[in-house]
Amino acid sequence: MGGNENLENLLRSGGLKAEPPDRRECEGLMRSAADRLKDAQTASLSFAGRFDLAYNAAHAIALTALRLSGYRSDKRYLVFQCLVHTADVNRVEARLLALCHERRNLAEYEGYMDDDEPLLAQLLQIAEQLSKQVRAQLTCL
Repeated sequence: MGGNENLENLLRSGGLKAEPPDRRECEGLMRSAADRLKDAQTASLSFAGRFDLAYNAAHAIALTALRLSGYRSDKRYLVFQCLVHTADVNRVEARLLALCHERRNLAEYEGYMDDDEPLLAQLLQIAEQLSKQVRAQLTCL
């Protein structure tokens, strides 16, 4: 599939599965992400709702980048970790997405959500930038 040694190692260890990209799936993920990003900017929604929408949009975009690289993963955190290999995301941005994943898990599994507007703003910014990049990759499929 891909030529990236790190992704190939994850494939061998079972963290990733090789699967050719599917244009229709990728387009659907990107449509979903665009709708969620738009809704996440609705100020009248609760912080938790906006964060959930932004996080899930970022995940859909990251999953699209992984799918375009010829892989799939059942592990949500791996989808974000792979971004340094599947998209032009630096380690600082990947760490921010990992933090958002941790916050999402706290909210989802422990019912704890701390309002952090600066974090949400950064998440939205990274997701918007990533969306543009992944859309460009999708046009080459």
